[in-house]
Amino acid sequence: MSADKIGAQHRARKAVLYVRQSSAHQVQHNRESGALQYAMRERLVRLGWSEIEVIDDDLGRSAAGGVAREGFERMVAEVCLGKVGAVAALEVSRFARNSRDWQQLVEMCRVVDTLLIDQETVYAPRLGNDRLLLGLKGSLNEYELDLLRQRSLAARHEKARRGELVVNAPVGFVKAGDRLERDPDRRVQAAIRLAIDKVAELGSVRQALLWFLEHGLDLPAKTPGGGVVWRRPRYSSIGELIANPAYGGAYAYGKTRASVHYDGTGAKVRARRRARVEWLALQPGAHEGYVDWDRAEAIRQMVSENAFGPAAHGAPKHGSALLAGLLRCRRCGQKLTVHYTGAKHDIPRYVCKRGWLDYGEPSCISFGGLRVDDAVEAALLALVRPAALRAAQAAEAQTAARRDGAREALTRDLEAARYAADRAFRQYDAADPANRFVAGELEARWNRALAHVAEVERRIAEHDATAPPRATIASVSFAALAEDLGAVWSAPTTDARLKKRIVRTVIQEVVADLDEQTSEVVMLIHWAGGAHTEHRLPRRRRGQRNATPADVVEAVRGLALVMKDHHIAGVLNRNKLKTGNGNRWTRERVSALRSHHKIPVYKPAEDGLEPWLTLNDAAALVGVAARTLRLAAERGEIEAAHPLAEGPWLFRRAELDGPAGQAVALRVQNGRPPTAVLDPGQQNLFPPTT
Repeated sequence: MSADKIGAQHRARKAVLYVRQSSAHQVQHNRESGALQYAMRERLVRLGWSEIEVIDDDLGRSAAGGVAREGFERMVAEVCLGKVGAVAALEVSRFARNSRDWQQLVEMCRVVDTLLIDQETVYAPRLGNDRLLLGLKGSLNEYELDLLRQRSLAARHEKARRGELVVNAPVGFVKAGDRLERDPDRRVQAAIRLAIDKVAELGSVRQALLWFLEHGLDLPAKTPGGGVVWRRPRYSSIGELIANPAYGGAYAYGKTRASVHYDGTGAKVRARRRARVEWLALQPGAHEGYVDWDRAEAIRQMVSENAFGPAAHGAPKHGSALLAGLLRCRRCGQKLTVHYTGAKHDIPRYVCKRGWLDYGEPSCISFGGLRVDDAVEAALLALVRPAALRAAQAAEAQTAARRDGAREALTRDLEAARYAADRAFRQYDAADPANRFVAGELEARWNRALAHVAEVERRIAEHDATAPPRATIASVSFAALAEDLGAVWSAPTTDARLKKRIVRTVIQEVVADLDEQTSEVVMLIHWAGGAHTEHRLPRRRRGQRNATPADVVEAVRGLALVMKDHHIAGVLNRNKLKTGNGNRWTRERVSALRSHHKIPVYKPAEDGLEPWLTLNDAAALVGVAARTLRLAAERGEIEAAHPLAEGPWLFRRAELDGPAGQAVALRVQNGRPPTAVLDPGQQNLFPPTT
């Protein structure tokens, strides 16, 4: 019945045998399938064709429609030209597994009267029944491919849910059956640990990258063949060590999904990262990682918050604004930005300007940052001061265990370079000297290896020459720093980025607003533990200055009579007095205060007769003990000034040479005790009975 469909017009044209297998693995290992397809040539001979062309250009190419098939396109082109009487394949699914290619082939065969032949029967597309059967078979072929894909994918996902599907091993790991193991190369292990530790220490991937580039260190990378090479680090290579859960000892699968988009050249497939809740599998503790899971998650969370966005704080920078990235406007909900003003651009000011940037609206609120930062500092230090001693003990332990990571990495590089040079020498030594082609190449390799050893040795010498000496810090110094946490926090050498990282660890967010009626800045601090505290600060009015208190000015006016500026600064600091901006006193600040208030500087008298004397000098002039003169001044017997509680007494020379000073000296010479003066507010212990 099938042979009746073959006519002389079909046999007059050539027949095409189409051979195809879907993958290179099938071509190499499924030899029987290929042999059966080529055996279809004998069936075509039996059916009466003498001219048979075999098209096997598409071996290893799928017919699902995702790749171009040159063999299939050439076959369809020859069918359109009317040169082909029949196209044959072992099964019609070999022609196409998608409706587009299949319907195109069937329609062209109908137009030019070409037959389709498989191992079962002969199809004539011009016949309605055969065309209907071919349409059904094409649909079944496409559905069969989808069914096979779904079954394979379901089995793959089920294996992944059990944590047994290991597709490839990231750098630093090797596949050991259905699990990952750390790379046995200790140099690779140490480099990966160093990169992760540097990100945790410096607070961002970029700062860790700059550190590696500054010291000229390389990081391991995987080649397409699975080998390990050492390359100059990139941002993505360090970021992958933080983002990949494998380095925390976790098994993860389904982190990305394929996204198809179309451009002028066709469909493009891109990998898109999924949210963690959409991952197919995440099993912490599946294998041994480079850091424990909790620490890996803490570092990943810190790095994710460095990204700029509405929900992230951004990376801590060198600016002095302590609350950069933490302040949010209560009126519009947007984050406040930081502007630096002043002659040196070091005075922070917080401004809500997202409405102006996005919609051209006026700014919501703005206020100076110095008072706000000081208030948050005070609240923060009061909160963390109980834990300062424990932090000092931890810092002492870290200092004792701290190693020079760059020096150790360079030492490992030197060891690897020497091994490579020794291996190159052994290869050169084993070669036949007469074979100059081989010996010359091996000698060049040996020379390059020796040059690399010299380069690493030079870098180690430069590092040792430029590295600062490591000071030995006693545990007593850590305890002292813990007791004076405020001094450590306010020290000029304290890194602003470190302070911001501490603030972001304790404070989740600060919501700010302005109270126009009371002219106050209202801050609601959301602490990390869930507590909330409100702080109100007087807003600095336009033209208002942070003036030094009047009592401090008067104290400086009196102290300038007997001492120079650096001594005055010491007395003011001993009395815990601050400048108008809340800073400690220095010689320069005392000098500026005197110049502003026109207070003359202290100058010793040319004749040696100082008009103002301190307590010891005054007592020596009168001829009495210092305690006697001080008690006389406290009783009012002699006029004296005492500007500060923790400061000197000031006596005028004219007063000491006058009657009051002579009276004190005479009383001491006569040996009479001073007359006791009753306090009028003192009550009698024994009331009168009469």
